[in-house]
Amino acid sequence: MSDFIVGITGGVASGKSEVTRRFQALGIFVADADLAAREAVAPGSPGLAELVEQFGPGMLAADGSLDRAAMRRHVFADEAARRRLEAVIHPRVRAALRETCAAAPGPYAMAAIPLLAEGGGREAYPWLSRILVVDAHVDVQRARVMERDRVDAELAQRMIAAQATREQRLTIADDIIVNDGPLDRLDAHVAALDRRYRALAGASV
Repeated sequence: MSDFIVGITGGVASGKSEVTRRFQALGIFVADADLAAREAVAPGSPGLAELVEQFGPGMLAADGSLDRAAMRRHVFADEAARRRLEAVIHPRVRAALRETCAAAPGPYAMAAIPLLAEGGGREAYPWLSRILVVDAHVDVQRARVMERDRVDAELAQRMIAAQATREQRLTIADDIIVNDGPLDRLDAHVAALDRRYRALAGASV
């Protein structure tokens, strides 16, 4: 059982996945908010039933699963619809992450939450013991997005602008990993934080 839970977040192409992989290699359990969001609206789930009630059966694909493309189109330009969608999914994601992390083995657990700043920060996740932000300069993010997704600079910048700003993420951070350089630099940062988290988790028992 893990009472000490670290939330990890960061902007697009900041290197969150690289960081979480290194914590996992050290034996730390990481719960994934994206996976929890998919499971929250899986076929046959109460979450999917509520979405159909809210938005109609036109949001279902032929196999009975959520038609994600149709839902994206529906909420893209409709702020009220997007908030209704989030009102169905976000509470279920938060509950699933907390339950999964609390049941995880090891000295502490992590919850990977890409939109932690956008989703209410510490107020929405009061059970997080620490928040770790993986940070990168916007120029670095843009270059990585262009290379990763094969998009131009304008689209890459729009993707970055659609998220919280660096300043908004850093405001909620207890710990920060700056990932502007080679990936092998992450190893020492992660090892140092792992030692700190193990000590803090032991002290909180």
